[in-house]
Amino acid sequence: MDIFHVLAMIGGLSLFLFGMSVMGQSLERRAGSRLRTVIEKLTTGKTAGLITGLGVTAVIQSSSATTVMVVGFVNSGLMTLRQAINVIMGANIGTTVTAWVLSLAGIEGSNMFVRLLKPSSFTPVLAFIGILCYMFSANPKKKETGAILLGFATLMYGMEAMSGAVSGLRDVPAFQELFILFKNPVLGVAAGALLTAVIQSSSASVGILQALAVTGRVSWGAAIPIIMGQNIGTCVTAMISSVGANKNAKRAAMIHLLFNMIGTGVWLSVFCICKAVFLLPALDHSVSLFGIAAAHTVFNLLCTLLLLPMTGILERMANMLIRDSKEEETAPELDERLFATPSIALERCREVMEKLAGTAMDAMKESLDSLENGSGALADSIREKEELTDHYEDILSTYLVHLSTSRIRAEDSAEAAGMLRMAGDFERIADYGVNLLESAEELRSKGLKVTEEANEEYHVISSAIREALDHSFQAFLENDRKAAENVEPLGQVIDILKEKMRTNHIRRLQEGSCSIHVGFVWSDILTSLERVLGHCSNIAGYVMDMAGQNMNLHESLRDFRNSSPEFEEKFQSYLDKYDIRAKQP
Repeated sequence: MDIFHVLAMIGGLSLFLFGMSVMGQSLERRAGSRLRTVIEKLTTGKTAGLITGLGVTAVIQSSSATTVMVVGFVNSGLMTLRQAINVIMGANIGTTVTAWVLSLAGIEGSNMFVRLLKPSSFTPVLAFIGILCYMFSANPKKKETGAILLGFATLMYGMEAMSGAVSGLRDVPAFQELFILFKNPVLGVAAGALLTAVIQSSSASVGILQALAVTGRVSWGAAIPIIMGQNIGTCVTAMISSVGANKNAKRAAMIHLLFNMIGTGVWLSVFCICKAVFLLPALDHSVSLFGIAAAHTVFNLLCTLLLLPMTGILERMANMLIRDSKEEETAPELDERLFATPSIALERCREVMEKLAGTAMDAMKESLDSLENGSGALADSIREKEELTDHYEDILSTYLVHLSTSRIRAEDSAEAAGMLRMAGDFERIADYGVNLLESAEELRSKGLKVTEEANEEYHVISSAIREALDHSFQAFLENDRKAAENVEPLGQVIDILKEKMRTNHIRRLQEGSCSIHVGFVWSDILTSLERVLGHCSNIAGYVMDMAGQNMNLHESLRDFRNSSPEFEEKFQSYLDKYDIRAKQP
């Protein structure tokens, strides 16, 4: 075998691995929110978990990716360890789909229908359709579909290039001796595990074995142990992913390893016993591409049938191997392992955003109470909530920025950008809550009193601010455009209230019923309320942007004010509801 065949084999392998990576990532992005829905519907039932793991792996074409996903879910508290076991078992079956697709390259025959089934017949058509979708379509979903087709075409061209390059090995004595050596089951398992551990994909390593089978020198006796070893090698990815995770996430990765090692140990023993007792001559026959796909599927099904009734035992074994520490572990709010599935990572971000928003709203309302009721009992609660919003905003911003740098769908990118902007607004609302608290504390510490008239005015604007907070929170929480549309007209009314309150305050100063020291604090209070309203308006605007798939906040608000017939109606309604008369001195 000359240098040119070696280069052709390396080139084919490179195309094969690249095509598999592109196709898997594109399938995952194309599935998008559907993956999120599948995980959300996951139950503790064995069948549901098994089907979920099988389906997700069949979609993204990688059991390693699915298992890494599961480790991230367990680490984030999105999935229990018992659920993870069932999904991991399903993933091992789902990964066999790739081998069946690749086995189409082994179809032989002169019949027109049979020839059409060969990848060499339909791959060029798929590549052409794929490049048209990828290069000339503006629709993100069509572009992803194009990337899937291009990835598949590259994968199949790489497979054919590998098969063509290694076909010359059939008469090389060293190659024949290598596969005679692999007839030793232990060496075969070791070889399969090592190859898969290096390339971190059992689907890819099975594909390489199928390419080598084209030589006709790979026997059933050599192929079966290698396939068993490949299942062990694929555990490396999950084990690496579990580094730095909590105990349950480490246990999920350990269960993946235990499942494959126990399954391989049991069925390898059965294989060796049958081989020794029955002297099966078929094991010396050459294995076909279809035979490898069938062996891969049967082995994974047998492992699942063996261990599915023993999920409790697997869980106890993992608990024994990875014991609880004395320090109590808490699940991280946001886990970077979820970057493997951007749609799930975004869903987790939204859960943290809801905590941030709810905490900020509570802090602001408590601050309004502290001013209205003159009570200092809420001070610690308000400051604790403000610190918590700082924490949530910090981790969200960092996580969303990192997530945005990865290749994600246009819809996910827009959602991430919206959450990133809203996180800052919610955090600032809590900040202004502390400002209001400080104003209340200043009034109490200096023994300053506001007039009865000022108290009544504050009660009116406080009620209006509370309603604006409720509308903006509902708009975010339920992605409710109707609730968002209430904020802008209410904001216009609050602006009018604020100007009337300033006018009345100047009158009171002129009359001598209010001191200048109270006036400074009063001015700070109105400024804080004005800023809170601005952030409520921003949040409502972002919701309207996302509903209209428009990321121009000011344009969305301006269009609503100027062109919506509902705006004037809502404005007048709020004007009647919240009324303060500006009295003349």
